[in-house]
Amino acid sequence: MPKLSDTIIRLSALREASMAAQLFASVDRLSDLVDFGANPGALRARYYVPDTLREDAALVVVLHGCTQTAAGYDTGSGWSQMADRHGFALLFPEQTRANNPNLCFNWFQPDDIRRGAGEALSIRQMVAAMMRAHPIDPARVFVTGLSAGGAMTSVMLATYPDLFAGGAIIAGLPYGSAATMPQAFDRMRGHGGPDEAALATLVRNASDHQGPWPIISIWHGSGDTTVNPANADAIVAQWRPLHGLDRTPPRRETIDGYPRRVWCDASGRPCIEVYSITGMAHGTPLATQGDEACGTAGPHMLEANISSTRHIAAFWGLADAVTGEQTAEPAVVSSVLARLASGWPAWEGASAVQGRPMPVAPPTRGVGAIIEDALRAAGLMR
Repeated sequence: MPKLSDTIIRLSALREASMAAQLFASVDRLSDLVDFGANPGALRARYYVPDTLREDAALVVVLHGCTQTAAGYDTGSGWSQMADRHGFALLFPEQTRANNPNLCFNWFQPDDIRRGAGEALSIRQMVAAMMRAHPIDPARVFVTGLSAGGAMTSVMLATYPDLFAGGAIIAGLPYGSAATMPQAFDRMRGHGGPDEAALATLVRNASDHQGPWPIISIWHGSGDTTVNPANADAIVAQWRPLHGLDRTPPRRETIDGYPRRVWCDASGRPCIEVYSITGMAHGTPLATQGDEACGTAGPHMLEANISSTRHIAAFWGLADAVTGEQTAEPAVVSSVLARLASGWPAWEGASAVQGRPMPVAPPTRGVGAIIEDALRAAGLMR
């Protein structure tokens, strides 16, 4: 028979998940961008411009993951919070169910991942419309995304490297690694795909651009069973030769308990960085507590005690450098909601990052009240 404490934890997590889902559905800081072009990819366009928008502002293109919306991903990642603080603009392309029933960007469809065609061209047209409407610095346009949005980030960096100064790929895949749905699933599992030499060639052949190339930030959870972490290494292999770093060893360090590798050019400028979020499942890593809090935990938006949004903005030069705590031990994902969102049963007391028990804070409210709230959230009690 399950322990009462295990039942309380499970019901509390259910209640928190329901509250998070309601929050993600209700919060929308974005506006619609209309008449931005021919839109051959039939995407929706949304944007955010803070009151503090600077002259010659940067523009960040943000691509959500499967089953997500633009507004939901903004709520989770906290990008509009960062825009408020630092005065840059945001563009959120959004997939439609008519294109993909699961709201995934079609990162493996040949007609959507070529320069001048499909979804890639729609996003390019959105960027052009934002640059016409707002004082955007054309030398400071960036793109980031999660999962299918991360893979589509790879597409945009490869097909329009002349447009983007940098990109950040979270739990994504390299450009051109799949051209059919079966291939896409194989690559997500870490099976097959082009070799290292072919990966770089795919980017070179995607446009007539000769450089300089966008700088790349890569983030992946080591416990990701949706998109195998081997894809992070494949992305590195795709971009290192383009930056002339194929024989350059990385600098290794630990930031907030997580390993980071950095490849720098001859001048010492970081060109490629990779964060491996130890034990984290499929999603965007967040830090939602403390003075540096940014974003909201929820499905595939995972509390990890490190904000990918803040670190990415700093890597691109859009925010002050984040001085991460230097520790020898990976940080623990301690949020019950994060465990539930990542697919870990919240009531498994012994299941944890690095095989350690996941700490659970004692309930601050009465047991009966917690159970009643959870049952109401689940629709099992009025």
